[in-house]
Amino acid sequence: MTKQEFTNEVARRSQLTARDAGKAVDAFLETITDTLKSGGDVAFTGFGKFSSQHRAARTGVNPRNPTEKVHIPAAQVPKFSAGSALKAAVKGGSGS
Repeated sequence: MTKQEFTNEVARRSQLTARDAGKAVDAFLETITDTLKSGGDVAFTGFGKFSSQHRAARTGVNPRNPTEKVHIPAAQVPKFSAGSALKAAVKGGSGS
């Protein structure tokens, strides 16, 4: 599902205009992004938790030349942990 398809579905389910749904989706994504950038977490009970995680520096392999080692620097990366209700819904495979 693309962002546009998601926005259209939000508009349909919430009975908002496509423009208002687009603003709501953008605000939702910006809020999560800003919270993670500032080191915070965003948790939705039952759905899941967005957080940022430190990934240590490591040595990798150049895929074009497997004998060449490359340094991969440390980084902050986003992480999502699914909640129990989301896991159960996906496992049940309700489709829609």
